[in-house]
Order: sequence, then C-alpha cells, then structure tokens
Amino acid sequence: MRDDIRAFAILAHIDHGKTTLSDRLLDLTGTIPSRQMREQFLDAMELEREKGITIKAHPIRMRYQARDGKTYTLYLIDTPGHVDFSYEVSRSIAACEGAVLLVDATQGIEAQTLANAYLALEHGLEIIPVVNKIDLPNAQVEQTREDLKSAFGFTDAEILTVSAKEGTGVPELLEAVVARVPPPKGSADAVLRGLIFDSKYDSYKGVLAYVRIVEGVVRVGERVLLMQTEKLADALEVGFFSPDLRPVDALEAGEVGYVATGLKTVADCRVGDTLTSGVTPANEPLPGYRPAKPMVFAGFYPSNSDEYPELREALEKLRLNDAAFTYEPESSGALGHGFRCGFLGVLHMEIVQERLEREYDVDLIATAPSVEYRAILMGGEEIAIDNPAALPDPGSILEIREPWVKVTVITPGTFVGNVMELVQNRRGTYIDMSYLDPQRAMLRYEMPLGEVIVDLHDQLKSRSQGYASMDYELSEYRAADLVRLDILVGGQRVDALSMIVHRDKSYKTGLGLVTKLKELIPRQLFEVAIQAAIGGKVISRATVQPLRKNVLAKCYGGDVTRKRKLLEKQKEGKKRLKLVGNVEIPQEAFLAVLRIKDEAASR
Repeated sequence: MRDDIRAFAILAHIDHGKTTLSDRLLDLTGTIPSRQMREQFLDAMELEREKGITIKAHPIRMRYQARDGKTYTLYLIDTPGHVDFSYEVSRSIAACEGAVLLVDATQGIEAQTLANAYLALEHGLEIIPVVNKIDLPNAQVEQTREDLKSAFGFTDAEILTVSAKEGTGVPELLEAVVARVPPPKGSADAVLRGLIFDSKYDSYKGVLAYVRIVEGVVRVGERVLLMQTEKLADALEVGFFSPDLRPVDALEAGEVGYVATGLKTVADCRVGDTLTSGVTPANEPLPGYRPAKPMVFAGFYPSNSDEYPELREALEKLRLNDAAFTYEPESSGALGHGFRCGFLGVLHMEIVQERLEREYDVDLIATAPSVEYRAILMGGEEIAIDNPAALPDPGSILEIREPWVKVTVITPGTFVGNVMELVQNRRGTYIDMSYLDPQRAMLRYEMPLGEVIVDLHDQLKSRSQGYASMDYELSEYRAADLVRLDILVGGQRVDALSMIVHRDKSYKTGLGLVTKLKELIPRQLFEVAIQAAIGGKVISRATVQPLRKNVLAKCYGGDVTRKRKLLEKQKEGKKRLKLVGNVEIPQEAFLAVLRIKDEAASR
C-alpha cells in the first residue's frame, strides 16, 4: 500500500471556480513551468475555453512537499460539471478517495453541488468543503458556511475558505488534502484491476484508456483484458499525465495514468469498464459499470446532399473520441440522406454540432431533439422509438410510454411561484419543498424528460433573473396520452418536422407551428398549404399566398381577349407548377419546432 498517494476530484456547480482552482494547484505545486502556464490550463478544447465549462475529464499528476517534510504524489481528476455528463462524473469519483466540494460564496449551494456531493457520499469519499471567491465584494462567506453546515452537517473546522483567483487559502487546501484524504487501499501484489474513467483515441497509439489502478500492477508489453467488452489488447505504453503523456515502465495500485491499448475504437474501451490481466484475469470486475445510454436524439443532415460522404467521415472521426455519442444512417423525404444521432443531453448535442461545424467544416441541418419513447403494440411487443416519424400506425399501438425524471430546482424564495408555474405547465408533479436557508428554497418534482430538454433550463434562468439552478436524474417510463403531430407542406408530410406531443397540447402546438412556418417558408409561384395533422385529421392550416408575375405588363393596348388569353395561360402554368413544384424548407423552420414546443409548454 502506498501511503504517499492522494487521489481527489474537484466537484462544483458550473462557474463556481473549479478550473481556476485547478490552475492554482498546478501553479503552487510547480507542475507547469510558469512560462507555459495559462488560464484554464486543463481545458484544452477551444469549446471548453469559450463556454467556460469542462467537457472532458482531465487527470493530472502533481508532486507536493507538505509541511511535515514528506513529498506526496497527488492525482487530481478534473471532472465535467454539467448534468449531461453525470455518469462520467460518477466514474471519476469512483477513481478517487477524496473530493473537494467547491461552493461559490456569491451564489451558495446550487443543484449540481448537491447532486455531486451526494454522489461522492454514496461512494464513501472523504469530502473537503471549500468556500471559493471570498475576495469578491458581494461574497457571503458566513452565510455559505452556514448553508454547508445545515445541508451536509460539516463543522466549522472542516470548512476552508479560498480565493482561487488570488491564491488565498490554496496552500491550506493542499495540506488538508494530504491530511484528510486517505491513501489508496489496494495491494500491488493482487491481481490487476483498474477502473477506466475516460478514454480517447490517439492516431499513433490507438485508444488510450484513462485508468485508476485499484489493485495489482500493469506493465508495458503485458496482455490486458477489458472485462465488460471482453476485448484483449497489449499495453503498448503506460504512463501518467503531467499534463502531457509521460511514459513509465509500470503503473501500480493507487496510481492514475493511461494505458495505450492499440484498439481502433473507443466503444471497445468504455467508461466504467475494468482493465485486468489478459493472462490471469480477475474473478469479477469493479462495481458500478453501466453502458452510457443516449437520452436525446436528433437528425443531422448535410445542407447540400453532395456533402453526405463528408458528414459521414466527420461523424466517424468524432466518434473516435466520444464513446457516448452514437449515430446511424437514416433518410428523410424532406431532407434526403442523413444520420440519426444519440446524445447524453441537449448540451452534448450542441457541443457535437459545434465541433462538426468548426473542426470538420460541415454545414448541417439539425432537426429538433427528441427523447426515446416506448410503444407497446397490440400483440404485447415493446419497441423503442427515437424518431417521431418512425412511430407505428395509431391503430396498432396499445400505449406509448415516455421517460420521466426527478428534477431538483434551487431558487431564491421570491421566485418560488414563478418556478412552480413553469414546472407545472410542463406536466410536472410536485414532490416536496424545503428551505436550505431563509432565502433559498429547494423544490423537487417529477416530470417528463421531453419537457425538460426543450429549453427548461433557459426558462428557469429567465424566470428567476438567473438565480435558479437545476439538476435531474432518470426515474422510469410511464404511459401517457401521446400522439404524433405531422406537418404537411403542399400535401406532403415533412417527416423531419414530425413530433410526439401530449394530446392536450397538440392543438396549440400545431397552430403555433403552422403559423410560424407560414412566416418562414418563402412564397412560391403557386399556393402552398401548410397543415398540422394527427393521423388523418387536420387540426390546423395556414396558406402561403403565391407570388404573382404581371403577365399583362407587355400589353400596351389591344383587345381584352388578348389579356384574358395571357391570364388563362398563366393560370394553367400555375396548376402545372403546383403538381410538380418542390417547396424548399429553410433551417429556421426546424429550429421553429423547438421554439413552438417551448411556447406551448410555457402556456
């Protein structure tokens, strides 16, 4: 057992200073030379730096000489903070013995602070509570300390105060990590078992497994086995992050590093899997593994159908570094050939879309996000529906089930009424309400996931002047009175605009959508009918009036029969156009689906 190792994660709500604190720790331990140091050092991706969020876990090894004279090896695993990546957070936590729970002194405890803290407690981690941003003039340090004591039962002596920006209190935090976080328990003499908490693809070394060695030793050249996927590989290289890849001969129990496997796809090396010896494998894997399951689905189509091969190639390359992202080919009558993509959440979808457009220069049309429904057919068969257009004929369906989630909202007391109204309008079911302190309330609801992904977070921020925060977790599937709302343009169903909605909201949603599409679809030389329909029943209609060319402009006189003849010829031409004419639907129309669903939910 190595008593000089400490492995810990930093847990915080978005924008509470997690990455800034990481910078100070790297600075203080001398891990990064001062000439190479920059702000948000561990956020290597351009999108991470731009959005100010952590998208991928970033482990790093630090050496620290404590005040007791001993030199300790500290492993920091910088975890994503957004609810979309909660499974990755749970695996990162499982790879540690301790956690720094960081709370912004100006904002207090928020929804993801609670969610991540409870996750750490479930894994039996030693938690070090830290109040950050004490240097700001509006910091409420004492109030935040009281909140931490009442929410989690911490004592005054356990709570540290720091300013990650200025470095105040950070040396004391490092000493607390050394003193409070227990060393790893695993033995180097046991059979190899390592927890994979992340992976990425390297074009020279294949898949790099980011691994915490729980027991045993992994050496260069050894045969290794991934227990869940049953894939055998060779440890081509092992090493640690400092922050670049630093090869070593072996990683032993308690250490955090990487193993270059030579595998060609990250799907073979999944987050949560157990790495063991390929010669003498362990009897059972480490607990807690589950495959990452997409929660949100959307269609990605190239703006120009000729760019389909480029989009497919871009998706293949992106998939190499994101095992949670899935895609499969699909075709749409309106948009041609494209792909049905699965994501962990709406933020994950936005990141993938932005990366495709920026890094691979692909011009995309993205359909509105949807969740996975389950249809029970008359014969008792259950099928998963991740594309509304694929829903079977209503006559063959016994019931449709939708995913429900448990939602936790933390908001100042003055906005409780606004939040309750918003959530209840989205079919939320009230569970309970409690007060974290005299000013802030915690509301818990159950509601359909489909209502959560459509802009609920933005609406919460809008109705609470930016103060409310939200976290959610999947609960179960429940039967509901759901119908498929189809949009017909010029008599043709546009499958990419189809959506599954609750019957009670179908009329308002259909009316709002056809009205919006009437504004967005350009006028043609013929009349275009836009209809919303449920099955064979049209529930709403709008008409785009035709453009009229002045065919009489060239008639400066002459008999009226000449003018009539020209008008009749134009009329016949328009009839023929109507039969063969195609209506081009702009990208804004697909974005309108999102806005209309949100407006209907907010009513």
